Amino acid sequence: MTRIAATWQRLRAEGRRALILYLTVGFPERESALELVPRLIAAGADMIELGVPFSDPLAEGPTIQAATQRALANGVTTRYCLETVRVLRERGVEAPLLLMGYLNPMLRYGMERFCRDSRAAGVDGLVFPDLPPEESSALQTACDQHDLDLIQFVAPTSTAARIAHVTQHATGFIYCVSVTGVTGARAQLSADLPAFLERVRGRTTTPLAVGFGISRPEHARRVAAIADGVIVGSALIDAIARGEDVEAFVRSLRAAIDESSAIA
Repeated sequence: MTRIAATWQRLRAEGRRALILYLTVGFPERESALELVPRLIAAGADMIELGVPFSDPLAEGPTIQAATQRALANGVTTRYCLETVRVLRERGVEAPLLLMGYLNPMLRYGMERFCRDSRAAGVDGLVFPDLPPEESSALQTACDQHDLDLIQFVAPTSTAARIAHVTQHATGFIYCVSVTGVTGARAQLSADLPAFLERVRGRTTTPLAVGFGISRPEHARRVAAIADGVIVGSALIDAIARGEDVEAFVRSLRAAIDESSAIA
């Protein structure tokens, strides 16, 4: 059983929802992830998405764009991101670690080589926002060969055909985009989110995790009532950039999620 599958199994047994956090590798300093990841897990994160910096992150809003540029200026490469995962595993991190990036750096590295090296480093899953699900078969095959989950996206604008394709092929979990647009903290979530998730859940038993725009404990509480996982990225990056107590922020998200899970 993969770490991701084992985590969902444990959470289901406990009647809880997953907290998945996104962190750009190399932000704010080149080696920050080595220190931040264990702290985030200790504060309540169940899985960590590690962002692989790319110069044209088309799905990202200003916060993650800025973090990405900082990471690139710090000399972070695809190879360094893999090395970061390897070191985290050597230091005892057991939680699922996913790499979230864009196709260009992965293809330049080499698809088969990237999947092989990801698995060897201790990566559990891959997330590519610019990969159309209908064009994912080659990468899916490579991921299957190396025991990696390939996380696929659906959005409120996804057609029934797109949702059917994703639910048929997705592994690990399905990334449900809560809003149309790019990543970034929002003041409020879409009122249409429950209906959107019902459209997806009616076709699959794969866990559904919601991301984009979740920035406050009350958002996390609301999402945890209707989804299996809550993904927070930009709000965490903002907290790090402002020098805030990131553990306190993560604990507030964890408490809100667990409160909602208990009610549900």
